Amino acid sequence: MKCAACEKNSCYLEGKDCTGGKFAVDEYYRKPEDDAAHRVSTWLEGSFYMQLTRLEEIIRFAKEMNYKKLGIAFCIGFSHEAKLLNKLLERDFKVSSVCCKVTGHDKETRQLKKIIQERYEAMCNPILQAEILNRDETDLNILLGLCVGHDILFTKYSKAPVTTFAVKDRVLAHNPLGALYSNYYLSKKFKLR
Repeated sequence: MKCAACEKNSCYLEGKDCTGGKFAVDEYYRKPEDDAAHRVSTWLEGSFYMQLTRLEEIIRFAKEMNYKKLGIAFCIGFSHEAKLLNKLLERDFKVSSVCCKVTGHDKETRQLKKIIQERYEAMCNPILQAEILNRDETDLNILLGLCVGHDILFTKYSKAPVTTFAVKDRVLAHNPLGALYSNYYLSKKFKLR
């Protein structure tokens, strides 16, 4: 498949199946939990298109799914944002949160590169973040600023479904799409355009 290079969008505009019927996924949507998530997310899109922020969408989705307990897995660099998010979510849900540096495990014990060599530096622990939220039996886990790779490991080990509230991009003020919107950046960095 090369959907990113398609200029026709016939699947969206005409219902065209470019796979030629090679994939049958209807059975997945018959599973109650997958059907419910798909229906609620499609309802949100249809009912509130361009009206809700990502935060409002997450809250509305969780309410519609009857989730009671939410988890926040956050980067220590997003501690302030995690406190605000936790406070807002606690209005409607029980919330568990876990910081990326949980247990304070030394990077040197695993021979991991430090940012500043002369000081103690705890490693990120995304697998333990997932395990802690698994033990807390969260219904939905929300990622807040985990590093690339750490977010992948967290998602792999989380028993609850995972959504991303915000991603980390220190260079672009946590707006990674800015890299795609800047002609100057694309031409200088990637020789594109």
